[in-house]
Amino acid sequence: MSDLIFLSNVRLSFPNLVEPQRQINSLTGKERVSYSADFIMPPDHPGFKQFMARVNEMALAKWKEHTHQVMNMINADRKLRCFGDGNQKVGAKTLQIWDGYAGQVFITAGRDQPPQIFQADGSPIDPNNTMAYQQLTRKMYGGCRVNAAVKPWLQENTHGRGIRCDLVALQFAADDAPLGGGAVDASGMFGAVAAAPAPAPAFFGGAAPAGMPLPPFMQQ
Repeated sequence: MSDLIFLSNVRLSFPNLVEPQRQINSLTGKERVSYSADFIMPPDHPGFKQFMARVNEMALAKWKEHTHQVMNMINADRKLRCFGDGNQKVGAKTLQIWDGYAGQVFITAGRDQPPQIFQADGSPIDPNNTMAYQQLTRKMYGGCRVNAAVKPWLQENTHGRGIRCDLVALQFAADDAPLGGGAVDASGMFGAVAAAPAPAPAFFGGAAPAGMPLPPFMQQ
């Protein structure tokens, strides 16, 4: 089974694509840069099933007889995995499930370099063409539908064990309702700007009209 998983027609959420997300490690002081996004889909989405099958396959190969114990630990802590039940995405202040996540599952993917971007005709843009990259990624708002290629990998280092996911490639697929209510339209509050009044005459460096009082420092 290929490590690369194709997610077809999924909803994009929390995209950090035009500009990466930047975080400072409080211990090391180093900056971490991440081009990232969430991908929301139904639990029976073929891409999600393939993703989980590949994760389980990789875990069994790496952790062998300890797989069950390690996976239980990872599944119990959302910080240790890049996937989950959308119903667990609850706002700390509102205590409401985040817009678009209810009844769905999600995969969070990211990388320290911009992902490959494909145009509508399936052709990739030149990674060195910054203008074309930004033009296409600006179309990818939270709530739109995209096709994505992601690559799961297993973490095992000084920071512990976990399941992570690289964001490899993206393609805009279709518009959909923006998540989070979308942009607020304030156009009804604004009209044409009235012509600005002519500026008051200034007399510094020139003669003031007859009878016009002068500031003290200009009086003889």
